[in-house]
Amino acid sequence: MASNTQSGRSISEWLSSLPACILLLLVVVFSTSSDIHNQILQVGEHYWPGYYKLRVDPVAPTCDPNVNVEEQLQARLAQTEDDDLGLDLFDAAPVDPDLIRTSIENARQDCQNKFTAYEEISDRITPSVEAFRAVELFVSDAIGVGLVSQKFILITLIFLCAMTATLKRHHIAMRPVLHRLDHYVSSSAQVIANCVLLTSVFAFRELAHSDGTNLPSEEAMLHNFWVYGIALLLIVSIYNLIKVPAHLKPGGNIGYALLSVPLYSTMAIIAGIFFFSHGHMPGIGIYLNTLMDLADMFLNVGLYVWIGMLLKQTRFAGLVLNLFKPWKMPPEMLAFVVVVLAAVPTAYTGGSGIFVIAAGAVIYHEIRAAGARRNLALAATAMSGSMGVVLRPCLLVVVIAFMNREVTTDQLFGWGVWVFALSAFMFFIMVMFVNRQSKIQLASVGDALPETFSQIKPLIPYILCMGGVIMFYNMALNVQLDEFSAARILPVMMIVILIFEHITKKDMVSEDGKSTEPHKGIEYCVRTATNQTTAEIGALLLLVACSICLGGMIERTGVVEMFPSDFSSIWTAMALMVCALVVMGMIMEAFGAVILVSQTIATVAYQAGIDPIHFWMMTLVAFELGYLSPPVALNHLLTRQVVGEEEALKADEEVKDGTFYQRNERILMPMMTMGSVLLIVAFGPLLVAY
Repeated sequence: MASNTQSGRSISEWLSSLPACILLLLVVVFSTSSDIHNQILQVGEHYWPGYYKLRVDPVAPTCDPNVNVEEQLQARLAQTEDDDLGLDLFDAAPVDPDLIRTSIENARQDCQNKFTAYEEISDRITPSVEAFRAVELFVSDAIGVGLVSQKFILITLIFLCAMTATLKRHHIAMRPVLHRLDHYVSSSAQVIANCVLLTSVFAFRELAHSDGTNLPSEEAMLHNFWVYGIALLLIVSIYNLIKVPAHLKPGGNIGYALLSVPLYSTMAIIAGIFFFSHGHMPGIGIYLNTLMDLADMFLNVGLYVWIGMLLKQTRFAGLVLNLFKPWKMPPEMLAFVVVVLAAVPTAYTGGSGIFVIAAGAVIYHEIRAAGARRNLALAATAMSGSMGVVLRPCLLVVVIAFMNREVTTDQLFGWGVWVFALSAFMFFIMVMFVNRQSKIQLASVGDALPETFSQIKPLIPYILCMGGVIMFYNMALNVQLDEFSAARILPVMMIVILIFEHITKKDMVSEDGKSTEPHKGIEYCVRTATNQTTAEIGALLLLVACSICLGGMIERTGVVEMFPSDFSSIWTAMALMVCALVVMGMIMEAFGAVILVSQTIATVAYQAGIDPIHFWMMTLVAFELGYLSPPVALNHLLTRQVVGEEEALKADEEVKDGTFYQRNERILMPMMTMGSVLLIVAFGPLLVAY
């Protein structure tokens, strides 16, 4: 995007980062407003018992509280006589005046009660109640606006960030664009993919209007948003195709150029070929629109990316790693410690890929600074996001529980702790006993412990900031930090930490993650984090959307129906599930894969006798193995993206004369670790619990 600046800020920041920041803040505000509203209602109930009756002005009853019973009785009796004048074929039962009188008296009493309640409520609505009520109803209206606008915020965020990712050439691909041929192939594929998407969503809009009925305004607007959003994305991709970056090298080869095609483009084109060839033009549009059914979940994905980028702007990760430097651990042991520690922020940033994007550069350079070889550092960086997906409050597990009523988050997170422990143990075995090239010569406890304690001191303010935010939400809003609230609490926590660093003038992490530099202020940090967030959200959510479309294609091909409905052995069923899920992890993004599995394979697994909790624990591990396995190896792609293609090439050069394992350590070590864990998680329970 143009580099022109106004007031020190680029045009991309004005047109992309600032709107994205506003949208993300709106999500936080709208989601927090429900917590605030709950507390306001409790305050109202405390000071004015029965406050729910005072929320609106009462309407005066229209009945007569002083009705004359005898007059009404005579009128009723006269009416009854008129109705009975020779019109009935059968003799009517005699009228009982006492029953009619009782009915009239009861009605009068009810009317008097209504007037009494009306007067009591009217008397209780004092100016203070009206002022309090105005605030409460304003917050209530804000919640309503948030619920209505949720889908529109998501779709706006997707296309705003997708256009940014396109202009910055930041979409996720197997290899970066280095040559002119790469550019033409990659950009042309994006143009074709966007044409496919536009054709499908336009056909879907026409289909929705084809029956002549008037669509609800919200649904009609969503169709227009899809059409106009993808049309703008197509225009941007055509502009990108025409404008060739000056720094690209001439030439190139077609094999490498095909690897530079963004994954979303490949998925969209494949799905488009399938749906269009089967005469189902709106197919992709229909599956794209399923994003709207889980709008709150995918908005949380955007928030978690932002959280990760805000975390990257703080010194927190580096300060935590400083605790272990005094022990002079060999690089392999430090890599193990870093990967295990990274599980916690992985869980709080929503997924493995998000954490690699956010903290991968810092982790890589810290491990390299300890003397680790490049391949080990790359392997550990790719693995750093894999272990925490089974820990609370990971968003992926929340999505699984939301879509599958057979399991709960408590059950999945409860067993996830054991899966995490197993993963950590297996990684320790692999990193310490396979190709370890350093001696274990730890510093003495007497030397290391005092220095470790001294490194705790800089962390205390950060712990207090985090604890303060958690305590505020707990005491003021009665909200616990868990899988349901993390997405709206953590951005506030990160901003509080950045404010603390700004006030205390702490150094900040440099852009490349290798060093620190003087703090440039809270506004600069948030702006930088949001600049990085926009492209990442665009690349990730567009990949999620096209992954869902690819999943829809797989579902419609009938491949899943080829699964036997009746397995002769639960072992056979589990083996088939493992293979299928690993393949899905290789070619699909996590959230799209979960949606597909929930709608297809999960039911087959349950019918085969596999426990739902066991199945989903195995699924999560299988997905992570898929993300670490060729041909796509998404976590490795993200690692190359954050550490730079140059470092990856240097790693290859570093081990060109090594053994097969040494040359491919960054791929084989994570695969061996998660593969071993998958075998144990999948088949271990069959030995003891079935």
